[in-house]
Order: sequence, then structure tokens, then C-alpha cells
Amino acid sequence: MRTFYYLFALTLAALNLRPAITSISPLLESIQAELGMSGATASLLTTLPVLCMGVFAPFAAIISKKIGLERAIFVSLIFITLATLMRGVVGSVLLLVITAFLAGIGIGLAGPLLSGFIKQHFPTKPGFVSVYSVSLVIGAGIATGFAVPVYDGFNGNWQLALAVWGTLGLLALFFWIGLIRKRPTALKTTDAALPFKNKRALLITLFFGLMATVFYTITAWAAPIVMSFGYSTAMAAAGVTLFQLIQIPVSLVLPSIVSKYGYMTTALIGCSLLELVGVVFLLIGFHPLLALGLIGLGAGGLFPLALMIPIIETDSADKASALSALNQGGGYVFAALGPLAVGTLYDLFGTFKPALYVLLFVILIMGTVQYLLGKKANAQKVKGKLG
Repeated sequence: MRTFYYLFALTLAALNLRPAITSISPLLESIQAELGMSGATASLLTTLPVLCMGVFAPFAAIISKKIGLERAIFVSLIFITLATLMRGVVGSVLLLVITAFLAGIGIGLAGPLLSGFIKQHFPTKPGFVSVYSVSLVIGAGIATGFAVPVYDGFNGNWQLALAVWGTLGLLALFFWIGLIRKRPTALKTTDAALPFKNKRALLITLFFGLMATVFYTITAWAAPIVMSFGYSTAMAAAGVTLFQLIQIPVSLVLPSIVSKYGYMTTALIGCSLLELVGVVFLLIGFHPLLALGLIGLGAGGLFPLALMIPIIETDSADKASALSALNQGGGYVFAALGPLAVGTLYDLFGTFKPALYVLLFVILIMGTVQYLLGKKANAQKVKGKLG
């Protein structure tokens, strides 16, 4: 019963880590039209949360030391929920950007803390990261897939269509109250110093940043990219939904396979190749559902494996959270440039093709980093390790 409750609490928390970001993309055109935002300004709605996720991730262990692991996660959920609900009364660009900032703080704190939560309560089950990643993908997918129907249901009121996802936060907070009443679990700051001097940790951080750059760039701009090729809003929404939902089976199965059999590097490079082919298909005019489906398959594997690396490479919850904080801190700051760069390039050239070429280059660099990680690990015969 205890295990089920902890897994359910983990699921509810993870469900809240993406709707504040992914619910924006399908409605971006309507929001831009009503508020008069340029492409660069609109990109801030995705760029700012991702940047905050990077800036505030390193503070996760410190806050956990002060108030306890579960309570720190509870606080992060409060930030996310309040930011999302505030969008129901948003009437200006500034207020919308402020909600993106607050949501980013909550997500930035929750990410590494949930990795520590898995390491703390399921130390011999690194494959349980699939529960985290699948829940995260489901949250992202339903927010994307239902954004337009909810928008239509509210008679074209995008404010309410964005704010409705705050109900997920309220549900999570209700169940996490049961955890924060117990004796708090703290992460030891003596063992949780960010490993800035560890070259391998920095290489892992670079991989995380490149991976997140591709993911959030596609998340933010997939719908406008598809529409720029002459497809309808409905087709664009379908493409973004497919990109999100197709990640679910991969996120559910791949971490368990890698945890049991190893071959992490093979899995990582294979997922990167899927993303590479998907972007190429977008450039040469293949149907967007096929292209975004391939990118989604790749992203569905890369993200949970990136979350798993700190868990399998450390021997305690505090160290796992510290490595996760470095990965997500540096990685998300780097990744925040992706959506912003796309918006800027589109404003300059009036087409998304230059941005897609840059994305190809990013994926190629990511594949190289993955190869270097596997080569340095020299652990192809060790289950669950890189190799």
C-alpha cells in the first residue's frame, strides 16, 4: 500500500510538469493575434519556463535540506498550480510572461527533487523512472491534445483554456498533503554539492541540454511549423498531439529494458537517429504526422534515459538529486535558447527552414556526445550503466 501511494503521488506530481508549457503551443496563434506578440516575444512563453527550470534546479537540494524532500516537492507544486490558475485572469503580455516565470520556478525545483524521490524510496528500482517519465509525457500530451477542444468549449477564451490545467495541480496537492505530514526526508547538502569539477557530469549535462533543446523547440513551434507548410490548424494540433502521445509507450518500456540489459549508448544514439530522420522529413516535405511521429519516438526514449542516468550513476538520493540538479540546471538554461532562436530566425527569414537546419546540427552534436559518454563509461557489460 505504501509503495502504491508513493508511486501515485509521483505520478500526480509528474503530470503537472509540462501542461503549463505544452498547452501554449496549439493556442499560440490565437494568443499572438489577440495580444499582438511577435515570434520572438511569443517564444518567451516556452523559453522563460525552460530557463527558470535551469536557473532554479540547483536550489532544489538546498530547499530540501531546509524543509524536507516531500515538502520541497509540495512547494514546487504550489508554484506550478498558482501560475497555471492565474492565467484565467491574464489580460496582458506581461502577466502571461509572469505566469510562465512562476511555473518555471516550480518545474525547475520539482525535476531534480523527483529524481531524488525515486532514489530515496525505490533505490533498487531505477526502472521506476518510467513512471515519472510516462506521467510527464501524459501530462504534456493531454494538455496539447485537448488544448483546442477546451478552447472551443470556452467559446474561444484562451485564458480559461490555459488555466483549466491548474486542476491537475490541485489534485496533486491534495494527495501530497499525506506525505508532508510525515517526518520529512532531507537531502544532505554535504553530499549534494553540484559536481562542477567532474568532467563526466559536465558531459552528461551537455547531453541533457542538447536533448532538451530539441524537445522544447519542437514542443513550442511544431504547430506553427506545420501550418507554415500549408496544413490546417487541426492537422497541426494532431501532429503535436502525436508527437507527445507516441512518447508514452517508449518512455514506459525503454527504461526498463536498459535497466535490465544495459546498452544505454545504443539506445541513446538510436533515439537521436529517429529525431534526425524526423527533422529531415519535415525539411523535404514528408507528411508532418510521419515526421513528428518519428521525432516523438526519439524524444520518448531520450528523456527518460536522461532522467535515469543520475539515478544509475549515483549511490544515494542526495547525490542523485545533485547530479540531476546540475544536469537540469545547466541543461535547461542551454535548452531555453532553442525556442527563442527559432522565433528570432523566423522573424528574420519568414520561414522555419533555417531553424530546422540548426536543429539538425544540434542533433548531430548530441549523437557525438552520446558516443563519447558510452566510450568513457567503458561499462557495456554492466547492467543499467552507460554502454
